[in-house]
Amino acid sequence: MAGDPRPDSWQARRNRIMNGFHARLSTLARPAVGFVSQPEPRTIGSFARGKQLISGNFLFAGFLVEAPGTAIWELPMPSSGFEEELHGFTWLDDLAAVGDGAARVRAQDWTAAWIAAHGRGQGPGWSPDLTGRRLIRWINHAIFLLNGQDKDNSDAYFKSLAQQTIFLSRRWRSAASGLPRFEALTGLIYAGLALEGMGRLVAPATKALARECQTQIDEQGGIPTRNPEELLEVLTLLTWAASALSEAGQAAPPEHIQAIERIAPSLRALRHADGGLARFHGGGRGIEGRLDHALANAGVKPVANSGLSMGYVRLSANRTTVIVDVSPPPAAAVSYNAHASTLAMELTSGRRPVVVNCGSGMSFGEEWRRAGRATQSHSTLAIDGYSSARLGGKRFIGGHQRELLVDAPDDVGVKQNFDQAGQSLTSWQNGYQKTHGLTHARQLDLSFDGRALNGEDTLGAFSDRDRRIFDHAMDRAKLQGISYAVHFHLHPDVDAELDLGGSAVSLVLKSGEIWVFRYDGPAHLHLEPSVYLEKGRLKPRATKQIVLSHRVLDYASQINWTLAKAQETPQGLRDLVVDDDILSE
Repeated sequence: MAGDPRPDSWQARRNRIMNGFHARLSTLARPAVGFVSQPEPRTIGSFARGKQLISGNFLFAGFLVEAPGTAIWELPMPSSGFEEELHGFTWLDDLAAVGDGAARVRAQDWTAAWIAAHGRGQGPGWSPDLTGRRLIRWINHAIFLLNGQDKDNSDAYFKSLAQQTIFLSRRWRSAASGLPRFEALTGLIYAGLALEGMGRLVAPATKALARECQTQIDEQGGIPTRNPEELLEVLTLLTWAASALSEAGQAAPPEHIQAIERIAPSLRALRHADGGLARFHGGGRGIEGRLDHALANAGVKPVANSGLSMGYVRLSANRTTVIVDVSPPPAAAVSYNAHASTLAMELTSGRRPVVVNCGSGMSFGEEWRRAGRATQSHSTLAIDGYSSARLGGKRFIGGHQRELLVDAPDDVGVKQNFDQAGQSLTSWQNGYQKTHGLTHARQLDLSFDGRALNGEDTLGAFSDRDRRIFDHAMDRAKLQGISYAVHFHLHPDVDAELDLGGSAVSLVLKSGEIWVFRYDGPAHLHLEPSVYLEKGRLKPRATKQIVLSHRVLDYASQINWTLAKAQETPQGLRDLVVDDDILSE
C-alpha cells in the first residue's frame, strides 16, 4: 500500500493540482436529478458521539474542540487529521444514529455549508479516498439529509453528488493502493448505481475493484499492512459494494466474492471473545458492532481455522481467547504504521480484555505514536533499550513524516498442537540476533477449559556465530549480563495487586473473575505503570503492567509463568456490568 508522496515534491504538487483541476472541471458535468433506487443506510454510527456533536463537542483525530453553537466548518483546525476527518463525513453516521430533529438540522446545515464552501473544488476534501468516503455517507443518509429540504437545497445536493462522482471516476487511480483505493472505488460504485445518469461508471469501477482484491488480499485473507482494523474496513467496503451490486440486479465479480470469502475467516480468527479485534500494527478494537455487522453481511459460514490468519494465531477455549503475532512485521515499504510486536499476545476472558498491547498512539501525537510502536509497549519479551525491529528510514505519508520499521525479524517460526489437554503454540523470532546473538522463543499452552495459560519465554544463542555476537554484547555490558523483561500490559479495567508476598499478582475483572499470575525461576516480579492508547479519547488511559525482569548471563535464559483463574472463580459467570462510555476521559 503506497503512501502519498512528500508534500513539497513535484509529484505531491502535481497530485494536488490535478485533484483541484478535475474537481473544478467536474462542475461542468450534467447534474443528477435523483436516485435510480432508494438508498438504504449501511453505516453504523455512535449515538453517544452524535449527542456530543449536537452539544458542540467535536472530537476528531485525538483533538477536542468545544464550540457550542458553532458550525462544523467554522471550527479551528488543530491538525490536518482533524480536518480530513471532517471532510470524510463519517460524523454523519453519528448524527443519523441520534436521528432526532436537532441531529437532522445539523446534518443538513453542515452538508449545505460544505457544498457552498467546497463544492467547486476548494479545500483538502478533494482527494479520492475522502471523496469516496463522503459519497458513501451522503448516499447512505440521503433520506436524513433531504427530509424537509426545499428544491434549491435538494438540487444543490444532487449537483454536488454528480460532481463528486465524476471527479472520482477521473481520479481514483491516484489513490494509494490498499484501503484508500478501496474507499474510492466503493464510493464510485455506490454513486454509479444510485444516481441517475451515472450507470456507465459502474462496470469500470467494478472491474478495478476486482483487480484490487486480487493484488491486495493474500491467500490468508490478509492485507500488506497486517492491521486488523484496516482489514475490517476493507471487508466492510467490499460487502457494501457487493450488496449494492446485488440489489441493482448485478453480480460482483468472482475475484470480489472470493476476497470476501478469504477475509471473513481471518477476521473471525482476529476476534476476541468480547467481539473486539486484536490490537496490532496500528489497529484498534474497531467501532462497536462493526465487526459482527460486517461478518453477518459477508454471509461466509464459520469454519474451523487452525492455521495462520494474516500472520496471527488464535488459541481459544470456553470464552478465553489468546491472539499472538507470529510473523515478521509488514514489509518496510508499508510499515509506516507497523509495530515491533513479533510474538506479542493479547488475552481476553469473556467480555473482559485482560492482557493487551498498549495500542496505537497516533491520535495523541508523534511521541506517543513512537512509544506505542516499541516492543516494550507490547505483551512480549524485550531486551532493555531495544525493540525486535527498529525505527529507521522516513517517508511522507498523507502529508506526515512517518518512520518505517527496519532491521525486522526475518526468521519467524511457529508450530501448533491440539490435543485433549488443550492447545499449544511454539514460536520464535530472531529480531535480537544481529545485536545480541539471541533468539526469542515463546511457548504458550492454553488448557482445554480456558482457565489457565502457561507460558515459557526463552532467549538463547544457538549457533557459533550467535555466541560470538553474544560474547561481544557481554563485553559491552562489562560481563554484567544482558537485561531483558517480559511485559504483560493490563487493560485499564483490570484491578491488579501484588499477592503472596510479592511472588504473584491477583487480577480482578469487572465481571468478578479473579486471575492469578505466577512465575518460576530467578526473575524479579514488578507491577509497574503502563498506558492504554485508545481511539476516541482525549488522552492515554493509565493502567498497569506485570513485568518479569532478568539477565542473560550465559548462552540461554528462560522464564516460566502462568496466568490462571483462581479456583474460587466459577466456570460460568454472568457478566452484567455496564461499561463506561468510550467518549469519557
